[in-house]
Amino acid sequence: SSPHLVQVRERIRINGQPISKELFSKYFWLVYNRLEETKDPACASMPAYFRFLTIMAFHVFLQEKVDLAVVEVGIGGAYDCTNIIRAPVVCGVSSLGIDHTSILGDTMEKIAWQKGGIFKPGVPAFTVAQPERPLEVLRDRAQERECPLYLCPELDAFEGGRRVLELGLAGAHQRSNAALALQLARTWLQRRGCRGLGELKEVPSGTKLAGRPVPLAPTFQPTDAMIQGLRDTEWLGRTQVLPRGPVTWYLDGAHTTSSVQACVRWFRQAALNQDKPDDGSEVRVLLFNATGDRDTAALLKLLLPCHFDYAVFCPNFTEVSVASNMDQQNFNVTVENALTRCLENQQTWTRLLEEKAGQDPWLPAPLRVGGLLQPAPTRGTLLLVPPAPRPLNSPALAFPCLAQALRWVAQGRDPHLAAPTATGAHPHPAASSGAVLLREAAAIRVLVTGSLHLVGGVLRLLDPALSQ
Repeated sequence: SSPHLVQVRERIRINGQPISKELFSKYFWLVYNRLEETKDPACASMPAYFRFLTIMAFHVFLQEKVDLAVVEVGIGGAYDCTNIIRAPVVCGVSSLGIDHTSILGDTMEKIAWQKGGIFKPGVPAFTVAQPERPLEVLRDRAQERECPLYLCPELDAFEGGRRVLELGLAGAHQRSNAALALQLARTWLQRRGCRGLGELKEVPSGTKLAGRPVPLAPTFQPTDAMIQGLRDTEWLGRTQVLPRGPVTWYLDGAHTTSSVQACVRWFRQAALNQDKPDDGSEVRVLLFNATGDRDTAALLKLLLPCHFDYAVFCPNFTEVSVASNMDQQNFNVTVENALTRCLENQQTWTRLLEEKAGQDPWLPAPLRVGGLLQPAPTRGTLLLVPPAPRPLNSPALAFPCLAQALRWVAQGRDPHLAAPTATGAHPHPAASSGAVLLREAAAIRVLVTGSLHLVGGVLRLLDPALSQ
């Protein structure tokens, strides 16, 4: 799978566990030296990072004699380097979203064409509910590749009677992922000779499909192991909640419009429906970064309904010196580029709030000082809490690294994070008044989203055991 959150070894797992440092080192050098010995002297280059790790993963699985390998594509599918498997047992396409547009295309139809590139002749494939046109593209790709494609029934259809399937991962969107996982597991089990899981029958071409472009796969009674598997699933950085006394961290690596919408629905349900503290002093903080060619303004606009008191922007570096963690260093992006992006995000958030304030008649117009939103000066020490139901000008702050950003947000109230030092004080006037509110708040709710790499960096600092 990719990307990793904290350590590169997470990408290659056996029985659910990242391979050991010893195994990783052994196979890394074995593959590296073999490639070094056999590369073409005329164009003496090694495979790029993702390609090298893909080759290495296949080598690990072969050498360790795994029974079944689950391989997640990197980007797209058709031209992704994972797509060298000629005859997989089964293929799956989860919910499509707009992402990596410079590589995959800027419409859902173009992206569906790329995803359908993993379909193989005679190998069953499954997808979940998709918009009509992209689903038709997937169907056409399946027909062109002589691949039987089926639509997964909703998870509700597997529950039957009073049995409710519990999921270890929160969020309504995980139900479609679970439905897809059940179909993929069923296909593998049937290949192994298991019966009683509902037979998947070929649908002759020309069959009327009740208004659907793709036939519906039959439901079946999930086995006890499947039920337990869905219930016990853990995946760090996806709808993950880390309670730490008064500070609760909500981590979700959403980075597309559809996944950020799902993240907002989850966060509002998980955090904003919680009982308010007795004294009502709850502070909401957004910690955000986005990478690549993503439309940051569109993502930030989707986050406005969460009514954050503060928006904090920083690069995905855990410390100012990126060399402190080589597993999270991105050689394709300079430190300057990353910091510039954060400052642009800060300005975008401020502009979005100004526009929103102009649309909400009950919000008094914010004062402007130096182009940044400032609180009304008549509120005394609590100048950031006007009489409106939520503070009206969420200040936007940018930090040079995650460690500084997290220390400011937690204000020494998370036992894993040191208190901010006077030397690392943020120059923005809202930072010092905000620090007072954060230190005194009964509850601090922090949503970390926009990038899986950002979430990984936060996890590295909040849970040092993950780095072992």
